Amino acid sequence: MNYSILKYILGYVLKIEAAFMLLPCVTSLIYHEEEGRYFFLVACVCMLLGVLMTYRKPKNTVFYLKEGCLATSLSWIILSLFGAIPFWISGEIPQWENALFETISGFTTTGATVLSNVEGLSHTALIWRSFTHWIGGMGVLVFLLAILPLSGGSSINLMRAESPGPSVGKLVPKVRYTAMILYTIYFGMTVIEFIFLLAGKMPVFDALTTAFGTAGTGGFGIKNDSIMGYSPYIQWVVAIFMILFGINFNFYFYILYRHFRKAISMEEIHYYLAMILIAVTIIFLNVRTMYPTGFEAMTHSVFQVASLATSTGFSTTDFDLWPQTSQTILIIVMFVGACAGSTGGGIKVSRIVIMFKTVLKELNSYIHPKSVRKINVEGKPVDHEVVRSINVFFITFMIIFSLSVFAISFEDEDLVTNFTAVLTTINNMGPGLSKVGPTQNFGHFNVFSKLVLMFDMLAGRLELFPLLILFHPAIWKDSFESHRKKKQKA
Repeated sequence: MNYSILKYILGYVLKIEAAFMLLPCVTSLIYHEEEGRYFFLVACVCMLLGVLMTYRKPKNTVFYLKEGCLATSLSWIILSLFGAIPFWISGEIPQWENALFETISGFTTTGATVLSNVEGLSHTALIWRSFTHWIGGMGVLVFLLAILPLSGGSSINLMRAESPGPSVGKLVPKVRYTAMILYTIYFGMTVIEFIFLLAGKMPVFDALTTAFGTAGTGGFGIKNDSIMGYSPYIQWVVAIFMILFGINFNFYFYILYRHFRKAISMEEIHYYLAMILIAVTIIFLNVRTMYPTGFEAMTHSVFQVASLATSTGFSTTDFDLWPQTSQTILIIVMFVGACAGSTGGGIKVSRIVIMFKTVLKELNSYIHPKSVRKINVEGKPVDHEVVRSINVFFITFMIIFSLSVFAISFEDEDLVTNFTAVLTTINNMGPGLSKVGPTQNFGHFNVFSKLVLMFDMLAGRLELFPLLILFHPAIWKDSFESHRKKKQKA
């Protein structure tokens, strides 16, 4: 285990967080708010610790997937812990567990909140709350890779550990340039949405925070009614960009570099858009009579499907009041989620497609036992290792999901509340149904339940295994053995 490179990476993560905290500091100066001093204080502490941890560059900068998973999970935990401190010490979110819940929800782009009055927060807190979505959307370690050259092929292990999807590859030969391309696309799309929102006469602060929330598919709103109070134009802009941010970013890379055939042939995107279209059609027909006009019904149908399919969590209506058919459709798209390689959450469309094709292959083997068939995606055979990893992922996902529902059931909430609370946190969605619906929040859960849901948010964002590896005995055994050998040499 290369502990020196782990310390080095974590040190840079702290320095990046310190730099990111300058945005709320500047915001506090613009709006003449005192809360900025708490962010500045924490930023100074992060920078000091980061400098001390990166003072000496490790001699051995090579690391493997094990170190990549550890660095990723520890980075997200450290980000959340330090990111929550300003909320806590400023008194804006006075309970530590609530401040931590809100921050983890932000960084993991979940959007589940414990706050009943969001509008009571300062502009400083609101900008940080929404900015955590933007940071977590593409991933802080992807940002780190874009600015920090690491040894050889080791960098891909960080990207694999943090990026969503069954498989992660390089767009160009060097991982650093891949990270730079991804963040350039991400930043560019965020700016374009911001401009469109301004064109709809949305206030600058509102447009910026909304763009952050949409880009990271996070869903923290700055109004108590989320996006309900804005014009239909703004609602459609947000809905369209939620769908766009749910698309695999490889698609945008192919478009930029004029590889149009590759872009058009991306099978996952076809299924993703088809899922949205079918879900919108069914829900529109189901809720049409609940709204004065067909346009309003279509607006809410498109917006809520886009919001929950991409795990964003913004809302324009209380879908907890919709018929059971519509709610069932929303729960299905919550499970499926967006495309791999996007900022969206969920199991991912590509995994669902491959699992369906695996079932069909098994059925065919019963009918034609001697036939040899391969699972193909985009005309190429899927490696057996990818199929195996998807099956293991799904089994692990269902185990964690079931145990989490059981764990929070001791609080004696209704089943719909518990089921959708876990569903929305592990899939990084935000609002659920019943007592965690779009007009409710997660503040009523006790500390133990909040800890379970915080674990689910981190596990869901990191695709389960980078976080689970922290609980593997071998990791701590290696650490103990390494420490013992060092003491013997000393």
